[in-house]
Amino acid sequence: MALDIGTKRVGIALSDYLHVIANGHSYISRTPEDKAIEAIKKIAKENNVKKIVIGVPYNMDGTQGSQADDCIGFSKNFTEFEVIQEDERLTSDEAEENLRNRKVDFRKDKGLVDIESACIILEQYLSKTN
Repeated sequence: MALDIGTKRVGIALSDYLHVIANGHSYISRTPEDKAIEAIKKIAKENNVKKIVIGVPYNMDGTQGSQADDCIGFSKNFTEFEVIQEDERLTSDEAEENLRNRKVDFRKDKGLVDIESACIILEQYLSKTN
């Protein structure tokens, strides 16, 4: 499972059973945070997730800014899973490009960008492990 953690929403992607392909699952509102955490844990348990890959938006110079700190802090709520941090610089731009190429209108539903970003994060991780 991968999470694209934003200030408003969390995009969720799951891998196939062979851990090769990333599939967009859903997005959920980040607030209230306790409900978001509960919903993510429920999805993880329903899908037999062992690892959660958290996208961490490092600054372009590789340093950790406030958004990265927020994502890392949020990830501490998932202690029952192995949590892996994955650099997610520019995934939102790539996600928007992917959606435009597929002719998906995401202007009215920004959650679609969050789901696509979670897929990219998971694909990056899976490509390193396979």
